[in-house]
Amino acid sequence: MIEVVKSKIHNVTVTGANLNYIGSVTIDEDLMDAANIIENEKVQVLNKNTGDRLDTYVIKGKRGSGEICLNGPAARRTSLGDVILIVSYATMDFEEAKTFRPNIIFPDTATNKLI
Repeated sequence: MIEVVKSKIHNVTVTGANLNYIGSVTIDEDLMDAANIIENEKVQVLNKNTGDRLDTYVIKGKRGSGEICLNGPAARRTSLGDVILIVSYATMDFEEAKTFRPNIIFPDTATNKLI
């Protein structure tokens, strides 16, 4: 078995940070659908501005809102306007992994909407 990239939302802008929340990343449901990411899925958040990496889980944001909000302790690792990547991984058979193609999306960083 091997772990591979399953989904990636490449270059979205942080629109919110809510320290007083139980923890997670809130993502516009349109982006979740396009990247094949589901609610409660574990993701890694990579901050291009700071180089920080953190693991958390996904909460559905309002569809079409462009919302990308880091919640709980993760809110301390980002600032509004930071550009981040959100990546999820899957474990699969090595041979299957050779032909697997991840869902990678490239939203407009100004609006976080699909292009």
